[in-house]
Amino acid sequence: MSIQLPDSRNENILIHVGGELLPRKDAKISVFDSAVQGGDAVWEGLRVYNGKIFQLDAHLDRLFDSAKAMAFADIPSREATKTAIFETLKANNMRDEVHIRLTLTRGQKTSSGMSPHFNQYGSCLIVLPEWKPPVYSSDGIRLITASVRRNPPMCIDSKIHHNNLINNILAKIEANVAGVDDAIMLDIFGYVSETNATNIFIIKKGALITPHADSCLPGITRSVVIDLARDLGIEVTERNLSLTEVYTADEGFTTGTMGELSPILEVDGRTIGNGKPGPITNHLREQYAQHTAEHGDPIPL
Repeated sequence: MSIQLPDSRNENILIHVGGELLPRKDAKISVFDSAVQGGDAVWEGLRVYNGKIFQLDAHLDRLFDSAKAMAFADIPSREATKTAIFETLKANNMRDEVHIRLTLTRGQKTSSGMSPHFNQYGSCLIVLPEWKPPVYSSDGIRLITASVRRNPPMCIDSKIHHNNLINNILAKIEANVAGVDDAIMLDIFGYVSETNATNIFIIKKGALITPHADSCLPGITRSVVIDLARDLGIEVTERNLSLTEVYTADEGFTTGTMGELSPILEVDGRTIGNGKPGPITNHLREQYAQHTAEHGDPIPL
């Protein structure tokens, strides 16, 4: 079987797994690891821009908060985590157009099973960097509405950035079958939550509206965009958002580390605005690009 990577440079990357730098083909965890046994892990996605990691501390804050909420017993220090990230990037000579998948599993178990009492080996930190530009087309994306609902806090709190992504994957499968980029997920009351991979914003009469971060992840890119918009004098409101409001929006876009700001062109066959990236969306994209160019934690040489 012929396998073609999205970027051939990633064929020979080195990956940090549990304290070791390993070639891609050898970068593995045990079948007894909690991530394999039950998706029992937390993760973050980070981006590298021109020798700097954007919003590093904000991502680490969320990683550690998620691990604490999941009652992880062995959480590495912030400095040890940063060192692992920096050493992995340096070993791969990566300084730009890089996405890092940072994962912390509860670690290996002594026997298969659900209870964390079996986790006696300590947690496992994985630093997986890849050459990866923003994953969506700069021209914009098309969406459908998924039939599967986003988990509410009464089921599992979306503020825990956990690795059990079946909820999102099922929605992504629906998008794939429909031939579109992603799927909007509603909460259990029928309001818009987020897409399977990103937060969502609409623009109506010059104002920016985004769902409450109740049944969606309060994304870091989302937070940066809200701050940038307010600095520009754009009204920003967080509230319940219905699909009808999305269909009739003047503009729309999604936010996330993997895709940055992506204009929404169509939802469920309805054209959003004039079907092209709108002026406010483009202005925020420009401001975001400038912000990422000017801010971040430098990667030690």
